[in-house]
Amino acid sequence: MRRLLSAFAVTSFLVTGLPALTLAQSLPGFTLFSGVKQENQLPFRLDFGGQANGWDRYILKIPAKRMKLAVGQFAITYPDYYKGTFDQKKIQVKVKGKAVPLSEVKWDKEGKLINIFPQEPVPAGSAVEVVLSNVKNPSFGGMYYFNCQVLSPGDVPLLRYMGTWILSIS
Repeated sequence: MRRLLSAFAVTSFLVTGLPALTLAQSLPGFTLFSGVKQENQLPFRLDFGGQANGWDRYILKIPAKRMKLAVGQFAITYPDYYKGTFDQKKIQVKVKGKAVPLSEVKWDKEGKLINIFPQEPVPAGSAVEVVLSNVKNPSFGGMYYFNCQVLSPGDVPLLRYMGTWILSIS
């Protein structure tokens, strides 16, 4: 009877514990003392767990309610202490699950900037996913603030702040 209870306890722990581990890097939770207001924090998902010095895929989301105007350029900045690498050939923008054709992707390593130019502007009111595949995470874990700015077609050529993804690499 004691073995049966022990087996049940271990099984219960695994069944309830694994979903929590799986969802740990799916979306930002409640972040205290981040310096970024809650309304400016953008959701994201790290497909392979955000392990230091590992390969990963970042899915950086922009909710439809934040997309008030069409977007002709996405500019993603990240901190100078982020020592990961990106494969600019494996960067996509998705709207409604479908990849948007891109005219160009530029990764400025020195400027800590990724510029993404869709062939056609992404329509206002669209939920957007910026997918960074084949990312090599930094060797050391930490919190990394990825900022998103956009440029609308026909707009004054100034980038507008959309929000911040707060990524945790462990």
